[in-house]
Amino acid sequence: MIGKSWDGTIANGVAATGVKGLKTIVPISAISSWYDYYFQQGAPLYDSGPEWLSDYVNSPDAREKCGAVQQKLVDGAPRTGDWTPLWTERDYVKAAKKVKASVFLIHGMQDLNVRMKHVGQWWDALAKHGVERKIWLSQTGHVDPFDFRRATWVDTLHRWFDHELMGYDNGIDREPMADIERRPDQWSTSKVWPPTGTRATTLRPDRGTQAGVGTLGLGRGHGTETFTDDPKLSETDWAAQIDKSTPEKAGFVTGPLTRELRLSGSSEVTVTATPSTPTAHLSAVLVDVGPDTIRDYADAGEGITTLTNRTCWGASTAGDSSCFKEAKAKTADVDYTVVSRGWADLGNHASDGKGSPLTPGKRYTITLDLAATDHVVPKGHRMALIVAGTDQGLIDPPADTPKLALDLSRTSADVPFVGGPAAFARATAGAALTPPVAALLDGLREPRTTHRVPEGTQ
Repeated sequence: MIGKSWDGTIANGVAATGVKGLKTIVPISAISSWYDYYFQQGAPLYDSGPEWLSDYVNSPDAREKCGAVQQKLVDGAPRTGDWTPLWTERDYVKAAKKVKASVFLIHGMQDLNVRMKHVGQWWDALAKHGVERKIWLSQTGHVDPFDFRRATWVDTLHRWFDHELMGYDNGIDREPMADIERRPDQWSTSKVWPPTGTRATTLRPDRGTQAGVGTLGLGRGHGTETFTDDPKLSETDWAAQIDKSTPEKAGFVTGPLTRELRLSGSSEVTVTATPSTPTAHLSAVLVDVGPDTIRDYADAGEGITTLTNRTCWGASTAGDSSCFKEAKAKTADVDYTVVSRGWADLGNHASDGKGSPLTPGKRYTITLDLAATDHVVPKGHRMALIVAGTDQGLIDPPADTPKLALDLSRTSADVPFVGGPAAFARATAGAALTPPVAALLDGLREPRTTHRVPEGTQ
């Protein structure tokens, strides 16, 4: 089974049943847990639910016949962000142990439709259960590989199917597990993914020397930092002001790196915050601060430009042309790149499955899951952690407009660096070295993070 977006999601779902006869799936930009498409830890991601998407992809005839089903989707997926039985039925990650098919996964690391969280939790669960797998990670958004790496894609896909479906020993199973786009149309490989030697490294924010512009490193944080939710601003607005004290964010930055530093896998950010209102949403983003040329994932083409000339792939029939328009990379010159992001409703501090009102003035601790990525921060660039409220366009705002105070002594980020704490220490010119805090994350071991499923729902 192969497909993009909805169709790739169906492939994931069928594989998660363990059905006999399914040899391989190729999910492209696909969902691994439907809850995580509409919410993240209680924070609503779209102003809609599964009933809207179901209606969108159905034919007019099906819409007329599916009213009762649509109502079940409405009733089973309340906009509270609470986990319900509907989400348990549509969570493929928890069923990864049933997967018998091999998986060739393709995803854009800047996909803001089906976000990279779907990749991290699905990949880790498949790894835990020993599923044969391969992965391509591009710099695009929600884009098919036929439009960003066409010739290589067609050849690789045919070789994958020849091996998995027909049993040909063409060596594809002995090639590197991962292909990763480093710059537009420039690719690197990893024998396993995440690479051997990747370790979760605990970074801590501190106030630094300028109020509102803190530091990020291996030491321990001190004091507090405050920000007020501004639903009109987004992660790119925050990143553009990383070196300024602004009221809507708390930003923390390393010094310029003395050597490149590679992130590979999923991160977590633990935040201890005191809200001023009964509702509050949190965002956390990791940023590469420095000039670069990237695929313009924010453009309508999400990193590609469609050309007018066509090339043909295979034989055409009267009703199905094999000739398609070519595409090329659409690039942008930037001063910073958001490389990973995550969100949560602070009301879900006590439970991933159910939120509750906050008591203004009371301190709460919550751990946000940040999306998987594979990114190299170049020498001379800086790395930043930003904690803020509503990420405009990516999560919906809370009912209130909260002001939050971060306790920096109880706030941290666990980031998977290739080489672990030692690599970070070297790249930041000899910062104090701390022991590794987690086991290796080399793509074959049990992952550091686990899929967040509320107790009693598995």
